[in-house]
Amino acid sequence: MTASIQLHHTPQLQYLLRLGDTCLILGQRLGEWTGHGPVLEEDIALANMALDLIGQARALLTRAGQTEGRAFDEDQLAFLRDERDYRNPTLVELPRGDFAFTVQRNLLVATLLKLLWQKLAESSDAELAAIAGKAVKEARYHQQHAADWVVRLGDGTDESRRRSQAALAQLWRYVPELFEADAVDEAAAATGLGPRWADVQADWQAEVGAVLAEAGLTPPAASAFRSTGKRGVHSEHMGPMLAELQQLQRSYPGGVW
Repeated sequence: MTASIQLHHTPQLQYLLRLGDTCLILGQRLGEWTGHGPVLEEDIALANMALDLIGQARALLTRAGQTEGRAFDEDQLAFLRDERDYRNPTLVELPRGDFAFTVQRNLLVATLLKLLWQKLAESSDAELAAIAGKAVKEARYHQQHAADWVVRLGDGTDESRRRSQAALAQLWRYVPELFEADAVDEAAAATGLGPRWADVQADWQAEVGAVLAEAGLTPPAASAFRSTGKRGVHSEHMGPMLAELQQLQRSYPGGVW
């Protein structure tokens, strides 16, 4: 098996990995719906959104690798890191769940990414700004797709509403981590690389809150629980996912299609 790469976790690298890993891991989870969607149209839609996210991850991980003195490429960063070197928030690594869980999570994450991409279009890093200019269009579609389904399920049958509210209860405790500011965010804001994730919190709450209100769903009460995926301390779900994600590259180093 191929050994893991070792990274120098500078603030710039961590900031880029947080974005790239969020897209990579959520893309992996959405890919698990292929062949399992509730209807053919949604099977295809979820697969296409997974591909959008993987494309964003490729661009971000390529840029992240360029900040490392050893210039790791996108494949090395995607497949050859240890679990604690991934910087995605815990929310995106949670198991696939049912369809209500998936569209609720997509709403929360797509809204966040859309707002971040809008600000990142003005990044001091020209390449990151270019990535954001393309990605924001995809994020808008992801957000609208998820919002339509959240409203349809929340305002649907008793069973779809029950599942939607249950999914929201599962997900909501992981939301605070998205907006916790730290030295990585402060460094990005100071250099103009990108915004603090907390800078978009008010807009995120307004946009997500409007969708939930239309769906007749109630956001759960705040919890003292805090997840820590952005710092590299993940849930029990991350390891098994990475084992599947990395198996081919670890077993056949440098393998290509």
